[in-house]
Amino acid sequence: MGTEYHCYASDITCSFPANGKFSSDQRIIYKGVLEAQRCVYAMLRPGVSWTDCHKVAEAAIIRSLLRLGVLYAGDLSIDVLVEERICGIFMPHGLGHFIGIDTHDVGGYLDGYPKRSELPGLRSLRTARIMEENMVLTVEPGCYFIDHLLDEALNNKRITTYLVRSRIDELRGIGGVRLEDVVMITKNGCNNFTCCPRTVSEVEHVMAGGKWPPVKDEAPELYRSRLVK
Repeated sequence: MGTEYHCYASDITCSFPANGKFSSDQRIIYKGVLEAQRCVYAMLRPGVSWTDCHKVAEAAIIRSLLRLGVLYAGDLSIDVLVEERICGIFMPHGLGHFIGIDTHDVGGYLDGYPKRSELPGLRSLRTARIMEENMVLTVEPGCYFIDHLLDEALNNKRITTYLVRSRIDELRGIGGVRLEDVVMITKNGCNNFTCCPRTVSEVEHVMAGGKWPPVKDEAPELYRSRLVK
């Protein structure tokens, strides 16, 4: 969902359990996507590569998929799985996009700036720019179980060794999770303009009829500076 204010756009995605309570599998997936946001916010500042932010988000989601039993890494590091582009199966889109006068704003691939990657997942990035102060972007990691992507991966001899087919088959049809916030790059970090419920406890509280916004911010690492004002 989104809105427009004085000709400027917004863009927000929330994911929540239909019955108000996360199952154990839903909780792992959701917390993995939220952790991806946390990791990106911790590094966002002028001089940081948006491509590197995407990879950090992928690493967080891969960790959750390992906990979920969907992936098998053996002795390999998370970094190896990121470079193998494993997360492109579960997050086939880019981390986010510029936003301003248009919801998907221009300026992603200008002459003289980093070019678009041809690698799975990375080629879907709407920009590979280095962050600058006052840039406004969405941060929207996701994790999904999409049949045709799973089938392609399970038939790929290079990738299938990392996948646990029986566990994947159990989760087919579960859908997925995406969380999308609008952030501005500041001099020393970022400012998150989106004030939606994000943590598991926040989501379950609101779905049970609890009040929002909260009196206290339980997740200051999400940089929601306007949440309790």
